Amino acid sequence: MMIPALALFYGGMVGSRRILNMMMMCFGGASLVAVLWALFGYSMAFGNSVAGMGLIGDVTEFPGMAQLLPADEGASIPVILFAAFQLFFACVTTALVAGAAAGRMKFGAWMLFAGIWATIVYFPIAHWVFAFSSADGSVTGGWIASGIKAIDFAGGTAVHMNAGAAALALALVLGKSSGWPKVEHAKPHSRPLVLVGAGLLWVGWFGFNAGSALSAGQSASVVFLNTAVAASAGLLAWALVERLRHGAATSMGAASGLISALVAITPACGSVSPLGAVAIGLIAGAVCSLAIELKFRLGFDDSLDVVGVHLVGGILGTLLIGLFATDAAPNAVNGLFYGGGVQLLGVQALATVTVLVYSFGITWILAKILDKTIGLRIKPEDEMRGIDLAAHSELAYLTDEDPVELGSPQRA
Repeated sequence: MMIPALALFYGGMVGSRRILNMMMMCFGGASLVAVLWALFGYSMAFGNSVAGMGLIGDVTEFPGMAQLLPADEGASIPVILFAAFQLFFACVTTALVAGAAAGRMKFGAWMLFAGIWATIVYFPIAHWVFAFSSADGSVTGGWIASGIKAIDFAGGTAVHMNAGAAALALALVLGKSSGWPKVEHAKPHSRPLVLVGAGLLWVGWFGFNAGSALSAGQSASVVFLNTAVAASAGLLAWALVERLRHGAATSMGAASGLISALVAITPACGSVSPLGAVAIGLIAGAVCSLAIELKFRLGFDDSLDVVGVHLVGGILGTLLIGLFATDAAPNAVNGLFYGGGVQLLGVQALATVTVLVYSFGITWILAKILDKTIGLRIKPEDEMRGIDLAAHSELAYLTDEDPVELGSPQRA
């Protein structure tokens, strides 16, 4: 559900002549990554760690995933089901990055970028964060999950911080949209679509977070509740900040507050109480509502606020575990406010910094190489008239004055 939900959420935020390209970036990038996951991505993320260093899984262990076809009668869930579940983490993370490039990146360049980025950035980081060593020592996992044992229940580092840092690097290399920051043709064209997309993302997030418990029991139930109340608190906090600062609580703000809190609770959903989840949601909604203004102060064009929502929200959620974690929750560890000291906070900070530096650095290098070789930007005139017609020979909403589309019935 989260792939089409994100396409709707992002699609409503862009201009009417950019929506198809934005949705195609989500669907296209996710589809490519799904194929790569089957070929070698699962091995890179969940194969036995090469040389036991916790940096990358053995790409030769599950090529094509054929080794997962025989049933494992001793497994609590089929391993191939787990592989399918994790596939969509890879897909949605890649799609998130597209929000920073809305309306100005060649579709072919995006597809090439998405495939390489997933291979050299997402798959290794997923191994760091999600691959756990086995109890008997026969399988060696990632250094964050099994080495320093940082907590990330469902992807605050591997998904949201990773995508946010990558989005920042890509936005810097791409440069600003024509006319930025006052891009009249890029204003949100459908706020109802944004709200529909946000609502569907919220529903999908229950599977994203609670599903990471890998069983239907107490842990999943706690995570489900924490996800619900955190998201609600985030919506209220963003709306309140908007009301106090600008005199009105907007629908775009409500949707953004909901998503920012969902981002923040993602790593923390298994380590806090419902009251802790409310606190994290409130903090994320308020802080992210202020953080989206960073792009204007610092001068980078993050078209759909991937940095302000996903990067900042992911950092907040990951670090606040070090404060609000309680050993009564499924992760069974105490943070500073529950007598656990500062050690957990330090571990969370180490994981945060490492993921940010790796994701931003490798993404920036990749984007630079692609920009110097095939070029990333569409032509300025295509950007001004709308990328949908230039990249896909289609328009989402046709009028009598619009040109005939390639492949449309009118051409027959």
